[in-house]
Amino acid sequence: MILYLHGFRSSPQSFKARMMRARLAELGRLSEWQCPVLPVSPRDAIALAETIGGAANPDDVTVVGSSLGGYYATWLAEKHGWRAVLLNPAVMPDVDLSAYLGDQPLWHGGGSITVLPRHLDELRALHVDAVTRPERYFLIAATGDEVLDYRAMLAHYPGVRTTLIEGSNHAISDFADHLADVLAFCDQTPRAALAPAAA
Repeated sequence: MILYLHGFRSSPQSFKARMMRARLAELGRLSEWQCPVLPVSPRDAIALAETIGGAANPDDVTVVGSSLGGYYATWLAEKHGWRAVLLNPAVMPDVDLSAYLGDQPLWHGGGSITVLPRHLDELRALHVDAVTRPERYFLIAATGDEVLDYRAMLAHYPGVRTTLIEGSNHAISDFADHLADVLAFCDQTPRAALAPAAA
C-alpha cells in the first residue's frame, strides 16, 4: 500500500498526488494507491490514516507525506513501523501554522477550512523528537522551498536517505525527476512474480 498524505490546505488533487496516481495506473498498480482527503484536525487525520493503513501488513505500507503530511508520516512511521517518504516535510507545524488560525481557503476545488487553537495542540502531541531506524525513511528536500526551511528538515532527519534538490520549490515542481526513486523505495518488500517461471 502507498498511502499519500497531502499537505495543509491541499487535497488528493495536488500536483504530486496526481502524478503518482497516474504512474501507478500506467503500471497497473492502482489497487495499491490510497490518498484520502485529510480532515483539518490533526488527530482526526491521523485516525483516518491509521484506519486505512491498518488494513495492510505493516511491512507492505509506505506512507508518502508532503509538507504537513510529512509530519504526519513521521509519527505514523515511528508508531507502526511503516516506511515513509517525506517531501519537503514540516518539522514544527504548530509554530508554522500559528499564523493561520481561522478560516483558510483551500488550494483545490474552492471551499475553506477553519484552523482552531486546539489543532495546534493536536500537532504538538504528534511531535517526534528523533526518528529511529533511519533506513525506513527517504527525505526529499528542496533548497528553494519558499515555505519551509530545508535546513530544519536535514537536521531533523539525520542518517536517512536524502535527496537534496538544488533550487526547485515547496511543491517540488520537478517531482517527475524523482518519482522513479520514490516508487523504488516503496517497493522494498519483494513483489510476487507476475507469471510462473518457464519450466
